[in-house]
Amino acid sequence: MSVIISRALPDARDGLKPSQRRILVAMDDLSLAPNRGFRKCAKVAGYTSGNYHPHGEAIVYPTLVHMAQDFRMRYPMVDGQGNFGSIDGDSAAAYRYTEARLQKVTVEMLEELSKETVDFRPNYDGKTREPIVLPSRIPNLLVNGATGIAVGMATNIPPHNLGEVAEACEALVRKRRLKVADLMKYIKGPDFPTGGQILNTRRELGKIYREGSGAVKVRGEYKLEGGARKPKIIVTSIPYMVQKDVLVRTIGDLVGSRKIPQINDIRDESTTDIRIVLELKQGADPDVVMAYLFKNTNLQNNFCLLYTSPSPRDG
Repeated sequence: MSVIISRALPDARDGLKPSQRRILVAMDDLSLAPNRGFRKCAKVAGYTSGNYHPHGEAIVYPTLVHMAQDFRMRYPMVDGQGNFGSIDGDSAAAYRYTEARLQKVTVEMLEELSKETVDFRPNYDGKTREPIVLPSRIPNLLVNGATGIAVGMATNIPPHNLGEVAEACEALVRKRRLKVADLMKYIKGPDFPTGGQILNTRRELGKIYREGSGAVKVRGEYKLEGGARKPKIIVTSIPYMVQKDVLVRTIGDLVGSRKIPQINDIRDESTTDIRIVLELKQGADPDVVMAYLFKNTNLQNNFCLLYTSPSPRDG
């Protein structure tokens, strides 16, 4: 029970694990508002560890980094300055080199802390107090999703579009007894930060949402360039949680082993946007190439949605 409540799973009310909540409260204490200056992440990690989360800065900092990564969170809660890692799997720089402050969306999570809207409890050494949950004026659990594995329980919730979730919340205020089908008029499905095309039908998504588990099939998107003489496939998005450099290497290995003879070369021209270039031989069929890649690489992947439930080992 301690693992479930105190570490592994998010609170349904604010969608945060204790470590995440304590970091945001510490940043609020340090007045790291979106319109204020950045502070070293070493300061934030040390303050969080010293006042709220007594497990060391080495545990706190990776959590802070995760909340700043726009390829992991649909609406990042931390505004990071410096190297905070990349979609290629690169690690963030050490916390003495990076800086952070709160994002505007996070202010909505914290704004009513001083208005006695939530209960507080003593911190680990009893010298100060911490909120049990944040006021959270946005439905963060659905908006940013959550992943956690505890003792006998697990959860894996995808991110969703804030506008769609807000409209569904307004509909629930007007009529409290709405069914899944009614809510899906507003929330069309998951909204992943890395883009991608969801292949499930609305009926399949409805079944997943009703039962609380199932596989959301996500496929990378692409477009064609170069015309008939120099055909190119440009991959413009990849499935959520797929490392881009691993995907490029996998396709490169397939090309090198001549399993996809239609491809002459592969290049990663990505900057802030995904742009993976596949140069095709003249006369090659792009649909055949992409069908092979979808089947044999992570360019098509499953996101296994799971609301908190007993793990398989418990039957």
